[in-house]
Amino acid sequence: MSDDTGHAGVADGRFEAFAYPAYVKYWAARFASNFAGNVVVVAVGWQIYDLTRDPLDLGIAGLVQFVPLVLFMLVTGSVADRFGRRTVMAWSVAVEIACTLVILALTWRGLTSPLPVFAALFVFGIARAFFGPASQSLVVNLVPGRVFPNAVAWNSSAWQVASIVGPVAGGLLYGVGATVAYGAAAVVFVVALLLVIAVPKPAQRADVAAVTFSSLFAGLRYIRDQKVILGAISLDLFAVFLGSAVALLPVFARDVLEAGPWALGMLRAAPGVGALLMAVFLATSPIRDHAGRILLVSVGLFGLFTVVFGVSTVAWLSVIALALIGAFDMISVYLRETLLQLWTPDWVRGRVNAVNMVFLGASNELGDFRAGVVAAGIGAMPAVVIGGISAMAIAAGWAFLFPQLRDVRRLHRPI
Repeated sequence: MSDDTGHAGVADGRFEAFAYPAYVKYWAARFASNFAGNVVVVAVGWQIYDLTRDPLDLGIAGLVQFVPLVLFMLVTGSVADRFGRRTVMAWSVAVEIACTLVILALTWRGLTSPLPVFAALFVFGIARAFFGPASQSLVVNLVPGRVFPNAVAWNSSAWQVASIVGPVAGGLLYGVGATVAYGAAAVVFVVALLLVIAVPKPAQRADVAAVTFSSLFAGLRYIRDQKVILGAISLDLFAVFLGSAVALLPVFARDVLEAGPWALGMLRAAPGVGALLMAVFLATSPIRDHAGRILLVSVGLFGLFTVVFGVSTVAWLSVIALALIGAFDMISVYLRETLLQLWTPDWVRGRVNAVNMVFLGASNELGDFRAGVVAAGIGAMPAVVIGGISAMAIAAGWAFLFPQLRDVRRLHRPI
C-alpha cells in the first residue's frame, strides 16, 4: 500500500486518519452520499404510503433496493477490482443524482401510481450496489495500514450520524414538501460527487487478468478459503438474522410499552446513538489485542441485551438495552470490517466486499422478515427473546467452529 496520500503531518492519534487529505474528502463524500440516500428513502416511504395507504408497498420499496445487491453481486465486486474505485464511486453517485431527479420530476407532475417510483428505486439500488464495494475497498488505498482501524471507526461514526440525522432531515423536509426533500437530496448528492472527484487517484493493484466465469467467483472462493474472514462474515450474518428486532419496534412501542409515537422515535434512535458513541470511543481507543475474542464476546452481548429488550416492559430500560445493542453491534462491525479489509489482498478486495454487502443486506432485510414471521406466530416478546438467545448461541458456537477467528489477536494479518 502506498503511503503517498498527501499526509498533512502528524495528527492526534484519535483523529489520525484525518491527517490524510484524500481520506478527509472520501469521508465527507461517503457521509454526504449516505445522508442524501437516507433523505430519499424516508421521503419515498412517506410519499408512497400517503399515495396508497398499503404497508405492502413499503415492503416493495425496500425489496427493489435490496434485489440489485444479489443480482449484481458478482459484477459489482469485479468492477471495483478492475477499474478505479474512485471512478466507480463517482459514476454511482451520478446515477443516484439522476434517480433522485426522476423522482422529483414525477412528484412535480403529480404522482398517481408508485410503479414509476419503484422503477427509479431499482436503478437507485443498482447504483448503491456498485457504490458499496468500491467505497469500502477504496479507503484502504488512502491511508497506511496502521491508520486503517482509526479510519474504519470514523467511517462507522459517519455512517451512524447519517443514519440518525438523514431520516430526521428527510421527515422534516418532506413536511415542507416532497419536492423540497428530493431537491435537497439531489444537491447533497452533487456535493458528494464533487468530493469524490476531488479525491486524488490512489494506488490500486487492479486485477488485469481476463474476465472469466471463474474470476467472477474469486471473492466467494477467497472467503471460503480464509476461515478468519468466513467466520467473521458468517457470524454477523447469522447473529443479526436471528437476533434482529428492529422490525418489531412499532409493536413494542404501542402494545408492550403502551406509549405513543414519541416512544417509537426513542426506540429507533437508541441503537444509532449507542453505535455512534461506541464508534467515537473505538476511534479514540482502538482495539489492539485479542480482537477475535472481543468480536465473539461483543456478539454474545448483542444477543444478551436483545433478550433484555425483549422482556422489558418499561421505556427507559428498553431504550438503554437498545443503545447497548447498538454499541456492541458497532464493536462487531468495527472488528469485522477492519479484518475484512486488512486480511484481503487488494486485487480481490472489491469482490470480497460485494459478497460482504450481500451478507449484510440479507442479515438485515431477511432478519426483519424472520422477526415478523415469528412474531406473528408466537408474539413479539417471545420472538425477540428467542432471537437474542439464538445470537448468543451463535457466538458460542462460532468460538468452536472457527478457532482461527477466536485466536486472532491483532487486526493486521500476520506476515
